[in-house]
Formats: sequence, structure tokens, C-alpha cells
Amino acid sequence: MRLGSGTFAACCVVIEVLGVALFLRGFFPAPVCSFSGTEHQTESPAPEPSAGAISNWTKLPPPLFSKVVIMLIDALRDDFVFGSKGVKFMPYTTYLVEKGSSHSFVAEAKPPTVTMPRIKALMTGSLPGFIDVVRNLNSPTLLEDNVITRAKAAGKRIIFYGDETWVKLFPKHFVEYDGTTSFFVSDYTEVDDNVTRHLDKVLKRRDWDVLILHYLGLDHIGHTSGPSSPLIGRKLSEMDSVLMKIHTSLLSEERETLLPNLLVLCGDHGMSEAGGHGASSVEEVNTAMILISSAFERKPGDVRRPKYIQQTDLAATLSIGLGLPIPKSSIGNLIFPVVEGKPMREQLRFLHLNTVQLSKLLQENVPSYKKGPRAASAQRPPGTERQGRAGRPSAVARVLSALLPAAPGPRSAPRHRVHLCRRNVLPVQPPVADGRRSDGADFHTALRSAVCSHRDVCRWKASE
Repeated sequence: MRLGSGTFAACCVVIEVLGVALFLRGFFPAPVCSFSGTEHQTESPAPEPSAGAISNWTKLPPPLFSKVVIMLIDALRDDFVFGSKGVKFMPYTTYLVEKGSSHSFVAEAKPPTVTMPRIKALMTGSLPGFIDVVRNLNSPTLLEDNVITRAKAAGKRIIFYGDETWVKLFPKHFVEYDGTTSFFVSDYTEVDDNVTRHLDKVLKRRDWDVLILHYLGLDHIGHTSGPSSPLIGRKLSEMDSVLMKIHTSLLSEERETLLPNLLVLCGDHGMSEAGGHGASSVEEVNTAMILISSAFERKPGDVRRPKYIQQTDLAATLSIGLGLPIPKSSIGNLIFPVVEGKPMREQLRFLHLNTVQLSKLLQENVPSYKKGPRAASAQRPPGTERQGRAGRPSAVARVLSALLPAAPGPRSAPRHRVHLCRRNVLPVQPPVADGRRSDGADFHTALRSAVCSHRDVCRWKASE
């Protein structure tokens, strides 16, 4: 039976429409609500890995910081801070980077490098889709699990000043806010003054836990004049003075608190040589991120190139710092230098929290990650199942092995191992303070003391 030309054409049109619909469905996925306020009270962040573990294992660790201030400078390209412009126009920030109690990073933002998707990535730890480029013009309420929603559910008092995109994403989360419009790009003065004018009063108050500031002036200068404009230097100097005011205020307040405070300086995206953003050039995706706290060890003064991290790592780090569960959809890793000054047992606990969250995310979204080991086990000959299980790390162990830090050093340095439940073996590189590797004896002794003497934690055992 031969089809008529009209019928054939209609079938082709239907197939094309279905193909386009399937493509759009995958390219622009619908937002999914993954969190409700009641989950914070009932969720166990990490199940007991073995019998005999103490009850504290199923509870979240206490916060690491008393207050957290996030100073987000729109379009803060990495070389604006770590390059010649930073040395010239941001002397206080440069001092903190080189000699202060801080950790400096180049945070990579994934495209699209537009403000609203970048805010979502910072707070959820996930990668927004390209549909967010359109939603950037009229941001809807963020339904995905995120740090702000978790903090509010935990009773944290959050104050925000700056880009009104935050107010649209989190309409009922702030106890106090003042939004500024981001689309009048010719204004690069008043848009920042409306943020800074609140600082003198709010820094003297004690009725808040998280303060978020989003400055737009630098981005507006880029759109109108480009990154080589002399206005860039003036704006960087202004931001440097704001950072100094916040930092000195937090330091003076710590005399009355038990925990240190944390100041985060970061950008949402970079700036192209033409002054815009949105694509994937190096200038647009690389942005500065500096974590400042008296809890960090002061540097000896040697200047090193900041390490590269993913922008999504901030969500997991803020969650640990505030004593909150890590957002369910976060793909970020804990920024380990933040906790490397803690006892070994606490470091392992933080890594375990991050590991369990990532393992659950993989099991929910990657079928082969969940079914692969079981399928392989079913195909083994009888009598070899026990041996095979002993040689393969568990799902949590495989994720944890990717999170454990490895410090660079000579090849002759020995590699020690940590056994999970006496079976799963993970390599551990023994770092020391100067960035090199020692012979590992001190690290091995400390690790054994931390994990073998606390068998009520998770049956961790260091190899002899």
C-alpha cells in the first residue's frame, strides 16, 4: 500500500514536532521542588554505618561559624582580585590573600554565565539549565533544595541587600531586605550606595546570622565601558574599603562570641573583554572566591596561585559551616581547607556527610551506579562472592575516595591507606603544613589515634 504525498508529509511533520518537543523537554527541564520545611527536623543526614555507633553520628555537627557574611560582587573576574588590578586597587584584599587568615580560589562558573543561574548554582550546588537565561528576566521562586531555605528552616535569621533577583528567588526567606534593580546598567554608583548605606547599622546589630550583599556596580561598568575602563579601578577600590569595614567589624565582634565568623568574597560570573557575559570564555567563567575567617591559619607570606574549584562547591561548604544538611541536588565538594584545622575525627565526619549526600544523588540519578555492583555480584561463580565484595569499595567509599585531599609531593613519599569497615581501602596522601609530603609517620599515627580509638564512630581502622 503506497502512502499519498499528503499523508507522508503529515507523518514527517508529526515526527519533526515530536523530535523538537523531546529536545526542548530535555534541554529545558521543568523545575522540581525537592525540599519542604519539615524535612529539616526529620531527615537523618548520614545513617549509622555500623552497629555500635553513637547516637551523635546521626545528628548534624554543630556550626563552625557564628555568623556568615556573603559579599557577592557581580562580574568579579579572577584577575580583578589576583592580578595587577587587585594589587593596585584592592590593597586590603591583597593583604588578606597573601598574609591574612584566608583561603583564595578561582571558582569556575558553568555556562550560562548569567546572574540568576549563578545564584542558583551558589546556593543549591547544582547546575542550572539554559532555560534560566530566559527566567533571568523575571526570576520565579526557587523550588530546588538550597542553603537559604535550609537556613531559614533551621531558624537562622537572614538579611539581604542588593540585586532584587535574590528577593524573587527567596521571597519569604529574609527577615529584612532591600532590593536594587539590576537592569539600569548606566547606574554604577547609587546601585551600590543603596547597599553600603545599611552596613553601619546592621554590623552593630546582633539579631542576624547570615548577611548577604550583592553589589552590581562593577557589572554595570563592564556593560557600558568594558573591563579596561578607568572606572573599574575606582569601583574595585570602593569594594576593597567595604570589605575592610565588614572584616574589621566581624573581628571586633568575635571577642564576645564563642565561634569565629566567616566572610565570603565572591563573584557570580566573570566579564568578557567586551564587557559582557553569558558565554563560556575563560574571562566569563573564572571568578574570584576568598573565604576569610580567624579560624584559618595565617599564611607565611609566600604568594601562590589560587587553586581552582567549582562554584558549586560553596553550597556544601556553607552548609557544613552553618550546621545544615547539604542540599540534596548539590554536586559540589566540601572546600577542604575550611576544615583542615579541625581534629581528624571531625574532618572525617564532614567528608562522610558530603560522601553520603553525593552517593544518594548518584543512586537516584545514575542507574548503573546503583545496579552495577549488584548485577556483577549475581554473575559471580558460587563461592567467590565474599572475596569479590571484600575487594570492591562500597558506594560511599568510592565517593569518599574522591573527596579525600591529596597534597602534591615527591613520588617517593609513601601512600597510607584507611580501611572502611576493615574491608574497603582508600588511599590517603599525608600532607604537612608547608604543602609537601612528609614520610607519613606523624600522619599515620594521628590517623590511627583518631579513627581506631573511636570505634563508636564508624568502624574506621587504619592499616598497620
